[in-house]
Amino acid sequence: MDKAKQQHNNILLAVAGFAIVVGIVAFIGFLALGRDPEVIQGEMEVEEYRVSGKVPGRIQELRVKEGDHVKAGDTLAIIESPEVEAKMVQARSAADAAQALEQMAQNGARRETVQAAAQLLEQAKAGLEIAEKSYNRVKVLFEEEVISAQKFDEAEALYKSAQAQVKMAQSQYEMAVNGARQEERRAAAATAGQARGAVQEVEGYVRETVQIAQMDGEVTDVYPKVGELVGTGTPIMSIAVMDDQWATFNIREDLLKDIRVGQEITVRIPALDKETKMKVTSMKDKGSFAVWKATKASGQYDQKTFEVKARPAETIDGVRPGMSVILEK
Repeated sequence: MDKAKQQHNNILLAVAGFAIVVGIVAFIGFLALGRDPEVIQGEMEVEEYRVSGKVPGRIQELRVKEGDHVKAGDTLAIIESPEVEAKMVQARSAADAAQALEQMAQNGARRETVQAAAQLLEQAKAGLEIAEKSYNRVKVLFEEEVISAQKFDEAEALYKSAQAQVKMAQSQYEMAVNGARQEERRAAAATAGQARGAVQEVEGYVRETVQIAQMDGEVTDVYPKVGELVGTGTPIMSIAVMDDQWATFNIREDLLKDIRVGQEITVRIPALDKETKMKVTSMKDKGSFAVWKATKASGQYDQKTFEVKARPAETIDGVRPGMSVILEK
């Protein structure tokens, strides 16, 4: 009986010893290895702008292709637009006509017109002088009852008509000398200004037929081909501003403890096999539609996802949009 009891105690001691050894080994392994780091994968992104024109037309020439590097001011594409060319001819013709009318209003009548008006005035004055003398003679004869009242009335009517002719000729002469009225001059100047504005507007459309690069960058996409029609505002190509790149991470809020805006983080770019420093520039909630982790079943809370952007602290040679960026926590 004592022997069986002793065997039972030995078994219990062996099991307990084994359990203690396993616990010690597990504890040592935990201390030695620790937990695996949380790996957060992001992606490099780049600022892009699209090249598009204000006028519809047909692609006449494409001077760049995908992958080309361009500088601000380089010609990218030429659009052929016969409608714009026709509008330019119309606008310039209207501007020339308006300018001619303005000059006519400012300069007044021609010298020949003024001379003719002066001659008409002199003729009217001469006719008035003759009519006045005839009227005075007839008046004397009428008062002496030598002629009839009808002859006197005829002479008086001719005299008054001659006076009216002089007044009319005087007005015509003054109008020829003074030229157009002030209101007419202003109206002519306004019409000419409007016509010049129309020319400037069409010139702006003409410039839009030649598309130029607004900033240095790399052509990433070219959409139409030579000969294809493009409408107003239709994108012709996209250009990436390679000097303006950043990394974007989607991080659960439980991993944001040590991440703040303005903080520097160390990341790794596998494609370049390189570590580099980046500065966190923004943190934004992805919204309820984004991926989130439900933890309510364990009595905690739902963990939302935030979009974190970080820009390189210095230029990274060889980095390209779309490359993976690894952040370990």
